[in-house]
Amino acid sequence: MRTIEELVRPNIRALKPYSTARDEYAGGEISTWLDANENPYDNGVNRYPDPHQKALKSQIAALKGVREGQVFIGNGSDEAIDLAFRIFCEPKVDNAVSIAPTYGMYKVAAEINDVEMREVPLGPDFSLPVETLLAATDENTKLLWLCSPNNPTGNAFPASEIETLLRSFDGMVVLDEAYIDFANEAGFLGRLDEFPNLIILQTLSKAWGMAGLRFGLAFASEQVSGWFARVKYPYNVNGPTQQTVAERLKIDITAQVAEICNERDRLAEELAACVAIERVYPSDANFLLVRTADPERLYDALIAEGVIVRNRSRILGCEGCLRITVGTPEENVRMLETVKKFRV
Repeated sequence: MRTIEELVRPNIRALKPYSTARDEYAGGEISTWLDANENPYDNGVNRYPDPHQKALKSQIAALKGVREGQVFIGNGSDEAIDLAFRIFCEPKVDNAVSIAPTYGMYKVAAEINDVEMREVPLGPDFSLPVETLLAATDENTKLLWLCSPNNPTGNAFPASEIETLLRSFDGMVVLDEAYIDFANEAGFLGRLDEFPNLIILQTLSKAWGMAGLRFGLAFASEQVSGWFARVKYPYNVNGPTQQTVAERLKIDITAQVAEICNERDRLAEELAACVAIERVYPSDANFLLVRTADPERLYDALIAEGVIVRNRSRILGCEGCLRITVGTPEENVRMLETVKKFRV
């Protein structure tokens, strides 16, 4: 297996990261801040935020059961996705492999970074094609992208199959667990130390209800997290966001997540009984993928009633499908009423 150092792009290995004066001073109490050309008059946001988010990383590490050095905080998960390509993939030379269908930003980030993305279709019932994924790699494959539970299909993949990929692939496996809080099985965060080539993405946008704050998390070995910290922009998470997240992480979301899961299961049963719905796919996330004979007309019917869902029918592997997020009980009733009345 290649070492992490061997996987990192040569120019990134040689990079001297931007350093602030607050990175450089050797400790001591500072009460007069004259280093960063800030406005000196306090209005709550006149100072630059902590570029390393130290207090927040300590809080998240305790919450997630990992070490502080294993935590990277980004401006949404999309920042960590982009950084993975910038750290490990040489443009026009290296490539990445991904399942399909899956979250669209992996491919977009690959295209932005001029990296070939090799998409491998999921198997029957959206199963994980382990051997086909491995066969799609070569000596220039640096990243393997998995989303579990997967978006837009909703299913989580067996841990044993993910483990096979981690042990067999000679590169970095990026496991996106954005929806893990809604799954019945635990993700891989508790096994992070077993796999030096594992990067886990999580978010506070879904279960934690902080989508408007754009706050993403990546967990990896201290070595890999260190590369993320070197390449990111200095002040990538603003001060008010850090403060708000710190307060909201003190809230117990257990009951809210349980209600979303209960609503998901109820919706699955009721949608399956609707004339317009041909199939409701099993879901470990906070949404359902449903297949209908006329997705365009059903989508338009929902829009006409003020209900927006995601039309995924144009994606290979999701033909005829709409993705429906679980809302509040009242929102779900409104959506169901329209679907129940719809006739193909």
